[in-house]
Amino acid sequence: MVTHKWSTKILFIKHLFHFDSSGKSIFELEIINNYNMSKKRDLKPESLMMSYGYKPELSEGSIKSPIFQTSTFVFKNAQEGKAFFEVAYGLREKETTEEVGLIYSRINNPDLEILETRLKLWDKADDCAVFESGMAAISTVLLEFLSPGDVLLYSSPLYGGTDHFIKEFLKKIGVHTISFTPNDAQEDIVKRLKNSGMANKLSMIYIETPANPTNALIDIEMCKTLAERYSSNDKKVHLAVDNTYMGPLWQHPLEHGADIAIYSATKYIGGHSDLIAGACCGNQEVISRVKVLRTFLGNMAAPNTGWLLMRSLETLKIRMEQQAENAKHVANYLKDHPKVEKVYYLGLIPEGTEEYVTYKKQYDSPGAMLSFDIKGREKDAFAFIDGLKLIKLAVSLGGTESLVEHPATMTHAGVDPVFRQELSITEKLIRISVGVENYEDLIWDIEQALEKV
Repeated sequence: MVTHKWSTKILFIKHLFHFDSSGKSIFELEIINNYNMSKKRDLKPESLMMSYGYKPELSEGSIKSPIFQTSTFVFKNAQEGKAFFEVAYGLREKETTEEVGLIYSRINNPDLEILETRLKLWDKADDCAVFESGMAAISTVLLEFLSPGDVLLYSSPLYGGTDHFIKEFLKKIGVHTISFTPNDAQEDIVKRLKNSGMANKLSMIYIETPANPTNALIDIEMCKTLAERYSSNDKKVHLAVDNTYMGPLWQHPLEHGADIAIYSATKYIGGHSDLIAGACCGNQEVISRVKVLRTFLGNMAAPNTGWLLMRSLETLKIRMEQQAENAKHVANYLKDHPKVEKVYYLGLIPEGTEEYVTYKKQYDSPGAMLSFDIKGREKDAFAFIDGLKLIKLAVSLGGTESLVEHPATMTHAGVDPVFRQELSITEKLIRISVGVENYEDLIWDIEQALEKV
């Protein structure tokens, strides 16, 4: 058995790896118990974002966790270093009372560990892994659970980068791919799998809901049913959901049967358009596999990024709620404007439709992303975009500032033109990520820009 006393403050994070029978670390349980004893209640995630997973007394009393800007960590002695590596490289199982120590920042780092401990609370996940970008998270998950000869079933439309990785890179390594759209019923998808002759090779289902940029919805529970249908005793079909558009506040994929919730943490989680990061959350077994591959790909987030994300988590709820409130006002203005043909916004889904049933079941808010078809063509869409003064032209989303872009020629330019049309990603489609500005100012800006069309 490896024993270790906390002789240095820099190793405080090792408590996070000491798990009890419930899957929670001893340190986590200590914090939870302290809160519950003092507050007599289970605190909400937004309350825990300030200090969960961190003890100021172990870092000179600093109210915030320091940035552990280091590449390597000092071992107490050679035997301890040996023990740490045995567990880290899977040479033996960790003993019940043994603590997994810090080795090298490519494997683990205090800033990332605290961040992951907090971020997983939003999805009520067992564990979380943070990456240097959203695409790093997406590609690592796909590479871990897919092998040459396997089949990936995925929804369309997807974020342009994801679409390219699936269609181009996975094809190169021998992974077969089959797509479906939000309009496809479960029976249609089953038929498509059967006609492919490769249904028995299905290994993963990957969906993005709401879809970027049309806000089209996919029923997660339906996809879970499909995953279970094609799973066997020898092979589990995993379900991964890109929750960037709505997460982690407005949709919780794990509650609806998903195995993995994936985020571009650049967006709402970061929330200030000043960093690049990604994350995925899920059960212990799944995330452990992802973290092993992350270690050897070397695509974990840097300590400074982890620290910045911890800062952002403290204001996540109030930012996202204000953005959602602003989006409601903007969408209601656009839907009645004579130069607007159609608005793609969850709050405007007609009652009584199947899409409305999915919306009410899966979402806690219509969110802050919307798109609309302007009456006209590309030149009219460009005239509107170029006429904006407050809203900035940029292709990201989820930041405090409002952003506008033209999907057909920007984020989804690499998607086949015919397929883009089928997905309603046309030359007249405009996407807006609504920020935290005064909504009356946003509407004024949109109004004056539409006058120029």
